[in-house]
Amino acid sequence: MDKLWLKQYPDGVPATIDTQTYTSLVDLIGTACRKYQHHTAYISFGYKLSYAELDVLSRDFSAYLQSLGLTQGARIAIMLPNVLQYPIALFAILRAGYVAVNTNPLYTEGEVSHQMNDARAEAIIVLANFAHTVEKARPNIPTLKHVIVTEVGDALSCVKRFAVNSIIKYVHKQVPAYHLPNAMTFRKALRQGKKKPFNPIQLKHENIAFLQYTGGTTGISKGAVLTHGNMLSNVLQASAWVAPLVINQDDIIVTALPLYHIFSLTANCLTFLKAGATNILITNPRDLPRFIQSIKSSGFTAITGVNTLFNALLNHPKFGDIDFSKLRFVLSGGMALQKSVAEQWHAKTNTHIIEAYGLTETSPAVTMNPLDLKHYNGSIGLPLPSTEISIRDDNGHELAQGESGELCVKGPQVMPGYWQRADDSNVVFWPDGYLRTGDIAKIDTQGFVYLVDRKKDMILVSGFNVYPNEVEQIIGLMPGVLEVGVVGINEASGEVVKACIVKKDPELTKADVITHCRKHLTAYKIPKRVEFFDDLPKSNVGKILRRSLK
Repeated sequence: MDKLWLKQYPDGVPATIDTQTYTSLVDLIGTACRKYQHHTAYISFGYKLSYAELDVLSRDFSAYLQSLGLTQGARIAIMLPNVLQYPIALFAILRAGYVAVNTNPLYTEGEVSHQMNDARAEAIIVLANFAHTVEKARPNIPTLKHVIVTEVGDALSCVKRFAVNSIIKYVHKQVPAYHLPNAMTFRKALRQGKKKPFNPIQLKHENIAFLQYTGGTTGISKGAVLTHGNMLSNVLQASAWVAPLVINQDDIIVTALPLYHIFSLTANCLTFLKAGATNILITNPRDLPRFIQSIKSSGFTAITGVNTLFNALLNHPKFGDIDFSKLRFVLSGGMALQKSVAEQWHAKTNTHIIEAYGLTETSPAVTMNPLDLKHYNGSIGLPLPSTEISIRDDNGHELAQGESGELCVKGPQVMPGYWQRADDSNVVFWPDGYLRTGDIAKIDTQGFVYLVDRKKDMILVSGFNVYPNEVEQIIGLMPGVLEVGVVGINEASGEVVKACIVKKDPELTKADVITHCRKHLTAYKIPKRVEFFDDLPKSNVGKILRRSLK
């Protein structure tokens, strides 16, 4: 389409990036830590961690990991929410030449087992609150040799650490009992690592940095291989796009989305680190009163989120207590931004929410709206620098401008493939290297991209992928269920999971289904709606037709 979107680029945004600016993520992280050593990198529970301290602590933890005798490229899982230990552990893993495997702390035993076995993870850093899940899963993970357990306040000052850990453990009783023989504590690992030598590893763009698990565009959860080059490219693309704002060490970004999610990982953890900015880590964004209390007087200048987060904030009675006077950058991704939310946000904060689009396989950003956008336009924006897009039919033929087809992407941020799944990788790429996103889109005359529909039946719940097959499999295990079909339906809060069931046992209730799902699925995958039917619509070969269910 002759890159017609380039004509809409804001002044100061280049058409391409120099992918060779850094040799690896370790180079980027080290450069930032040296350049901004006296500035605050992260704030958690009111405690400030400087770039210099981040450098020292990640070095010590990296030395400890190397002392375990793991070979370069070993996979290490991080099962943490937004606490200071996350960036420390992440940067340590990368510095030691290992591969980070981000793991949702809310995963069930079965989900942890699947991911750890698929990645062949040899070590895991887990929050004590979720250590009981690792305990249950560990016998089924033969490769897992090392477990490091940390408590929420372990990276805080001595007084804060004692107070936070005590309250969480004894007052709120949020740490279920667990038994993990030979597990190492995070603080002891740091002490041991401080006394051990650290061997710097020379990394290149092609070295793997992350196995970022996703259902991808084709079903079962699998690891998207994201290299140092992929992640660096997306950080540089995002940095180029926001260059007109001149983000620097004076900026403060609110990080409510979990850092283990690719959106927050790239946008908040890495892009703002490159600029020397400060991250305010929100450990539990669902606790809106505490969330608002943490940011209301912080003077934050940026915030990222999904539609449901912005909507929840807007509808909280304490929203008016927040000081938005310095806010100048609001980024939405992970799910469609609703017009009503965008307009209410602008009316109350005098700032526009900028919508972006991406997927795990693209590190993640593909398109973003211009930062000088004056109103909600329903678009996911323009392709980022050095990004090419193509709208294609099912045969791979490019369609004309304005026609709807599958959005396909090529660029330095696109993964090389899925971890040890050559067949899946072949399916998701066209022969000319374009990645098939599985999303239907169209491009207007100015180059703005609009999503039309999802090609697959994937359900997006608060920015997380839910795959009907997985939920159907779990519900189908119930003796009282004859047939089940799962779809996504739209409600005021966004897309939610709905289960459509034909009973075998007439006494089966909606509560029975929800209780069963809670035992086997992460919270966001559990159906919010359950409805019973006499039969379900099917194709001529007996396949349940989800589109008819909708």
